[in-house]
Amino acid sequence: MTMADVTIHGAGIFGLSIAWECTRRGARVQVVDPNGPGAGSSGGIVGALSPHVPENWNDKKAFQFESLIVAEAFWAAVEAAGGVSPGYMRSGRLQPIADERALDLARIRAENAETLWRGKAQWRVRPAAELGDWCPPSPTGMVIHDTLSARMNPRRAGAALVAALAVRGVEVVADAPDRGAVIEATGLAGLESLNRLLGKPVGSGVKGQSALLRFQTAPEAPQIFADAVHIVPHADGTLAIGSTSEADYDHPEATDEQLDEVIARAMAAVPVLHGAPVIEVWAGVRPRARTRAPMLGEHPLRAGRFIANGGFKIGFGMAPKVAQVMADLVLEGRDAIPEGFRVEASL
Repeated sequence: MTMADVTIHGAGIFGLSIAWECTRRGARVQVVDPNGPGAGSSGGIVGALSPHVPENWNDKKAFQFESLIVAEAFWAAVEAAGGVSPGYMRSGRLQPIADERALDLARIRAENAETLWRGKAQWRVRPAAELGDWCPPSPTGMVIHDTLSARMNPRRAGAALVAALAVRGVEVVADAPDRGAVIEATGLAGLESLNRLLGKPVGSGVKGQSALLRFQTAPEAPQIFADAVHIVPHADGTLAIGSTSEADYDHPEATDEQLDEVIARAMAAVPVLHGAPVIEVWAGVRPRARTRAPMLGEHPLRAGRFIANGGFKIGFGMAPKVAQVMADLVLEGRDAIPEGFRVEASL
């Protein structure tokens, strides 16, 4: 049987994950990115893989749920192939509950999760006292503890995919002529190109700022979401805090007082972080499609080309399932892309 040829433009999390899945299915793949792997927003530092709340279920939430469920096997296979750990662990997440109204809502969502999450993960309301010193203070004394959330080190995840692809003979190159089907996974630059081609906005960039602290937790410590801040312990003795969400910005890669505020909120929410040194700060622009969902499918103007873009804040969590449905479409002609994710939904 003749192997399919696939050219992927973009070596961010979508491009590399799709390359891995296509290669795994026997395609001959080349990945082209003049800036190298993880040069854009996929080179960030937070790595919070967290679900939407289990209510008002829709295609986006169901797709994300499936992706988070298959992520463990996906990343285990990548690590086994290339020998590089992505820093992945499904370690769960804690969220303090502010008041009685929020407590009632959390309990309703816990009931919903029993059905919507199909026994594959839990959303529980638990006394904070049960969860040890790492648990954040909670005004009600209760916290949400979900077992679906996971963490990863974004840069190590990119390196793990690059290593796994290299074992299969696939390198990321700066330039190469297109060969076979072409997938554009080019992030913000790709969205801006589409805006120009179509003469209307279909996507834009949203700046995010985050910080990395030196702080050691137990290896299995869950991430925390408190006061709209993600606090994510990593296995290497670092802890990530993020992030801002800025639609308007002048300096895409500069940090400022908005990040200082995020760090302060994290330390107020989790007092044991006080005194932990900041060892790195990061800023970058994340690609957001007009629908706020990933943009997947055939290119609207160019035959034989496809688009995988718009990961925004959930690209790493969505990547395993995005890789699956894009490989289905490009290699097998099987379209399993949710309606809200289709390119035309953003047009």
